[in-house]
This record gives sequence, structure tokens and C-alpha cells, in this order.
Amino acid sequence: MLVTRRLEFDAGHRIPDHESQCRHLHGHRYAIEVTLSGEIIRKDGDPANGMVMDFSEVKALAKSRLVDPWDHAFLVYEGDAPVVEFLATLAGHKTVLLDCIPTAENLAMKAFRILDATYRDTYGNHLRLERVRLYETPNCWADAVRGQD
Repeated sequence: MLVTRRLEFDAGHRIPDHESQCRHLHGHRYAIEVTLSGEIIRKDGDPANGMVMDFSEVKALAKSRLVDPWDHAFLVYEGDAPVVEFLATLAGHKTVLLDCIPTAENLAMKAFRILDATYRDTYGNHLRLERVRLYETPNCWADAVRGQD
């Protein structure tokens, strides 16, 4: 069985080598979908009976591990020296330094790696992360899928 939970957050970024407008500082209303696989829990009296994982728990884990740290932050490639230096001059600015250029593809892969360690088989139902879909805009997204690099 597959289950998916969607969350949204706001963040800024830039693509330093881009030939068009994305090379400028800008922001997005990102959406992220977390898809898990597992067997349906069948334990009378268990609050998760009939579920793969309670959607509120899927949300809470994704929110604490990924959404809260990235929400209202500037996601910046650590090799983008001019932007890193500029953001360092803003006292208390929420900046997330990344080891990759913050494209939708790279952010989806980074999110998958962060969340893969979060969703584990705690119920004995073979729970695991299968896909992270990151929407940069409502019409543009990238999928990081288990088994792909």
C-alpha cells in the first residue's frame, strides 16, 4: 500500500549558473509530497489500526526534519560565494547552506535523503519512504524515487 502526505513551505533560492531569471534571488511556495509504502496495520485496539501510518504522524515527522528548517529560509549553494557572503551580513537571517545547487531536482534528492532516515519500520509493517515529490511551482516538480540517484 502507498500513502502520501503533502506539506507546503516558502523559501528563497537562486540558480547561479542559470541563463535566465532563476539566476536572481527569488522565492517559491514549495509543496512537498512524501510517499510511504507499507502493509496496512491490523491490530485491534491500536490507534494505527487500518493505516500504513497515521497521516498526522507522517506530517509531524516531515515538518520537524525538513519543512521547519527550510520554511522561510534561503536555500543557498555553499559554493555561491557572493550570496553566502551577502546573507552572512543579515543578522539572524535564516540561511540553509547546501552542498548542491538548489534546483528542484537537487532539493528533492536532498529531501529524500533527510526523510529516508526518518521513516522506519516502527510498526512491523515494512514501512519505508518510496518517493519525495517537490513542487517548485504548481506546474513544475521533481521526483526523487527509491532506487534512483
